[in-house]
Amino acid sequence: MLYKELAELYEKLEKTSKRLEKTHLISKLLEKTPADNLPTVVILLQGRIFPAWDERKIGVAARSVLKAISTATGIDADKVEQEWKKSGDLGLTAEKLIAKKKQATLASHDIKVDKMFQNLAALASASGEGAVERKVGLIAELLTSAKPLEARYIIRTVLEEMRVGVGEGSMRDAIVWAYFGEKLKLKYDAKENDLMISDEEREEYNKYVAAVQEACDLLNDYGKVAQIAKTKGLKGLENVSLEVGTPIKVMLFIKAKDIPDAFENVGKPAAFEYKYDGFRLTMHRNKDKIVLFTRRLENVTNQFPDVVEVLKEHVKSTNYILDAEVIGIDPKTKRWLPFQSISQRIRRKYGIHEMIKEIPVMVNVFDALQIDHDNLIHKPFAERRKKISYIVKEAPGKIEMAKQIITDDVKEVEKFYKEALAKGNEGIMAKNLDAPYKPGARVGYGMKIKPTMETLDLVIVGADWGEGKRASWLSSFTVACRDEDGNFYEVGKVGTGIKEKEESEGASFEQLTNLLKPLVVSEKGKEVKVKPKIVIELRFEEIQKSPTYSSGFALRFPRLVRLREDRGPDEISTLEDVKEAFEGQK
Repeated sequence: MLYKELAELYEKLEKTSKRLEKTHLISKLLEKTPADNLPTVVILLQGRIFPAWDERKIGVAARSVLKAISTATGIDADKVEQEWKKSGDLGLTAEKLIAKKKQATLASHDIKVDKMFQNLAALASASGEGAVERKVGLIAELLTSAKPLEARYIIRTVLEEMRVGVGEGSMRDAIVWAYFGEKLKLKYDAKENDLMISDEEREEYNKYVAAVQEACDLLNDYGKVAQIAKTKGLKGLENVSLEVGTPIKVMLFIKAKDIPDAFENVGKPAAFEYKYDGFRLTMHRNKDKIVLFTRRLENVTNQFPDVVEVLKEHVKSTNYILDAEVIGIDPKTKRWLPFQSISQRIRRKYGIHEMIKEIPVMVNVFDALQIDHDNLIHKPFAERRKKISYIVKEAPGKIEMAKQIITDDVKEVEKFYKEALAKGNEGIMAKNLDAPYKPGARVGYGMKIKPTMETLDLVIVGADWGEGKRASWLSSFTVACRDEDGNFYEVGKVGTGIKEKEESEGASFEQLTNLLKPLVVSEKGKEVKVKPKIVIELRFEEIQKSPTYSSGFALRFPRLVRLREDRGPDEISTLEDVKEAFEGQK
């Protein structure tokens, strides 16, 4: 398959904000894509080279891309930079300069998708002496053969700046349309931007959507799911099972207004558990191999060797996937510590054993997806919890089952809630005793009850260089929420609540600057734009309607609470969350 077909689709997707139209366009490409090419095509459509859980990173800075454009076109690097500053987009810069050069001497050849992927994947493995030059060469090789439009998207893929709005929902539905559309008699009406389907047909359609969704939840790989759908059909999707060692998205929970609201949603009686202020991990074991994943699907096994040892000693099974929260313990007072105390481990490659002595951790197990080769996700929560008790040998201060009560009494829950807060927890969780485990979804099977002070988790998309003593730091940060297709919408700027120097709590200007510098994609004067990677939690006084920001809203007096290193940009507060918070304050 040729890359130009993918580039042409990117351009069409970029020109529309209609979700159904995007789904239709993607489905048409998937339909004609050979099965062998599907994993590559699907991951590229998502604007990535590797699945979210893959530890490999492209790792190319904007300056290296600038050199690659200069190498491919023969145009002086200073002139390339001037063009970049005009457009603020290296993809458009590459397109314009390649177009100029094509008119002269630069020859173009058809680039195959596999070749494109091969070069970009090789960027991740380039290391050691001469790595930057090798990366520049790999990108330049593609640009030399690329047509102008292809050059735009090659560069945006390298910089992880695709911005074509292909969300997981669109990709899931496109798989259904591509491989089951004929059977389901689906018809997309472009004029009405509507899927023409009767109520009876809708029920059957939803069955296929659910099958694709569950396969995606279990495999975390839309390319593999598309391949199964194309070659093995519905039966193949229904045979997809959990794979120990392959990360799975954790089940998420909605915030309840209060305890009666939680009961109304999860039913009576319900289970109530401490909501620990720690680091959520899914813990996989197959025979002697234990692997730990964050909710962002990052492999952090090396950062938590103490957790691995606790699991080996206190969990009586050699095949499981457990869901747990790891919290820090003050070695002197034995008090539970807040999230920030252990979050630093995720960034550390060295000195882990010193950190283990300074801040030991306790594992709180609260759910199970698989035990002894038995897939539990469709089993009721009460049964899953019971099975955990059979294999977890509790050791106070090391590993425990999440503290739980089962009740239908509001007053009993209120007492439990106060107890949880007094011990330093974030609040409590309310859980439906009969509910299955739904990976990656907020479906009302459980609710979190926290103090009413409102916060939002937002991603940094831009910043301004400071002045005076802060001239070497980024000091005013533009933050954004997202929609269901992964598009980002700005909601304001934050510069308060940030410390001068790095401490255990919060974040410092220097720390944020160091995190954001490698993510810069354009710079104009004091203003920079960055890849949306760094998530922060903000508190604010109120939300106002505002034409200044793309969301249509602005946070009034926002203040940074903490870095959320346990969350990715796909887990931040949504535009709908912002709207609900705006409506709720009236």
